Amino acid sequence: MTQVLPGMRVEPIDELPRLPEVTSIPALHEIKTIKVTVLILGGGPAGMSAAGELGRRGVDVLLIDDKDRLGGKLVLQTHRFFGSVEAVHAGTRGVDIASLLSSEIEALPSVKIWTNSTALAVFSDKLVGVLRGGDEYVLIEPQVLLVATGAREKSLAFKGNTLPGVYGAGAFQTLVNRDRVRAAERLFIVGGGNVGLIAGYHALQAGIEVVGLVEALPECGGYKVHVDKLARLGVPIYTSHTVVSANGDKQVESVTIAQIDDKFRPIPGTEKSFSCDTLLIAVGLDPVNEFTSKAREYGMNVYDAGDAEEIAEASAAIFSGRIKGRTIARDLHVTEEEIPEEWSRTAQILKSRPGEVGSENIPPWEEGVFPILHCSQEIPCNPCSAVCPKHLITIDKSDIRQRPQFIDDPHQCLGCEQCVAICPGLAITLVDYRQDTDMPTVTIAYEFPPESLQVGQEVTVTDSVGNTLGNVVVEDLRAIARNDHTVLVKVSAPKEYAKRVAGIRIQDASISQPLPQVEERMKDDAVVCRCERVTAGEIRSLIRSGCRDMNEIKAVTRAGMGACGGKTCTSLIKRLFREEGIPLSEVEENVKRPLLHRGPARRLRQRKLHEARGGER
Repeated sequence: MTQVLPGMRVEPIDELPRLPEVTSIPALHEIKTIKVTVLILGGGPAGMSAAGELGRRGVDVLLIDDKDRLGGKLVLQTHRFFGSVEAVHAGTRGVDIASLLSSEIEALPSVKIWTNSTALAVFSDKLVGVLRGGDEYVLIEPQVLLVATGAREKSLAFKGNTLPGVYGAGAFQTLVNRDRVRAAERLFIVGGGNVGLIAGYHALQAGIEVVGLVEALPECGGYKVHVDKLARLGVPIYTSHTVVSANGDKQVESVTIAQIDDKFRPIPGTEKSFSCDTLLIAVGLDPVNEFTSKAREYGMNVYDAGDAEEIAEASAAIFSGRIKGRTIARDLHVTEEEIPEEWSRTAQILKSRPGEVGSENIPPWEEGVFPILHCSQEIPCNPCSAVCPKHLITIDKSDIRQRPQFIDDPHQCLGCEQCVAICPGLAITLVDYRQDTDMPTVTIAYEFPPESLQVGQEVTVTDSVGNTLGNVVVEDLRAIARNDHTVLVKVSAPKEYAKRVAGIRIQDASISQPLPQVEERMKDDAVVCRCERVTAGEIRSLIRSGCRDMNEIKAVTRAGMGACGGKTCTSLIKRLFREEGIPLSEVEENVKRPLLHRGPARRLRQRKLHEARGGER
């Protein structure tokens, strides 16, 4: 990514760029080598937390990140975080957590921060090549290397998958949440994990129509509160479905989906097409662990943290970095502090997958004021219990995955609404019978512009899973700074369903209606290697001819020779082998590139041969 600056000239590329004429050989120069105690690759939640833990103990740390600011994916996350308030700032928006963590480490004198800097490779002489600021190439000699490089998105091969308008979730959220670009008019989502579900919510907040979401598994893998939140807002979710094709000539104009069988094959006759201009792909993540593998191969003292170690939520990455920072400090003998036993347990809880789903616990009372806790799944989350001034909402402190419970008395609650405002899943409402027992007041959290609702306006309210309950009138709106962009909407609802009210529908059902006819993309142009435009058909042909060596596929088709170095297409090629019935134990892996990231060749010139120093650079 290149930061756009005033005066920069940006033009489309209509052909391959022309190579410059070489009139003389540039002079070689010595490459600077810098020694540090700890080098941290990645300034996301894990890298920043580790740097903080080390910096507070005076350890010499160099933290590098390839973006222009610290935060990693946190700067794209405008929603409140789950997890533990005490351990990982749960209940705070991701972008604010990024600012908090970066401010903490920027104040530590022993921590140096290089932004706009990319680690290109790890070498056999235990040095790390870094392109600093995009202009200066240096070598770093660390005593300890911590890899906190996060994860990359998985891709998906289907007809039309390289049409303009097909986005990865990270690119979409970068445009919408970081750069404030309204990147679509009508969006369709592929993937029901937390990434896809949250991206759909962010799109709605940006005024983008979300036509629907497909998930190949029988249930979405993300938190149920995220699923329910989309359903309440009016987004249909199609489980056991997949994308068949993105349709259009010069850009996405529609998408075709189909139901799948137990072998994930589309079932003929179940196809539906929907009008949209953007298709968001969110089908999972792979760890960026190439640096770790090379460092271990060369015998370096290396650790990893966050998604580079194990894919989990950002809250888990924050705590993972903290643990690795303390571990490194102990191994460097700058502290004798043991890793507290509860830290390990907290880390496991934060990394855990969604648990059991139970039925909603709707209290029988029709008096006083009290919260309704609509969250029905075991997930690590405790902001509601932490914020209650009278401690009326309780969660087992030894395991915050347990569902919250409200004390058995409707007359103890103050009606302060803090639990409603802070809930990351927008899964708490407040029901107040004190003024009217037949038409109690219901307070609902609403994270859209206050001007999108008016007092006296009629709105449609739904239960926790999106079923319509009825139309009610907005009685009051409260948008105050303390609630951090969460508007509290008060409606009066009939007592027959007031306690089941969980949300307000904002999207009309007509937006999600399928087209009258299924649109089929005739051209089978499913691209596996985007860099070199290699299709699935080309690779299948080689596999069927007996090819079992990915290096041969690379040589014949150029798949894997592009800018990403095969990081995206490798997993897709392996998937094609599996689809053709070839076990991966029979497949020869690609030879890895020496440089894990690209850099300008002119910055890599040096005075003497690397072999003279025993290096493989």
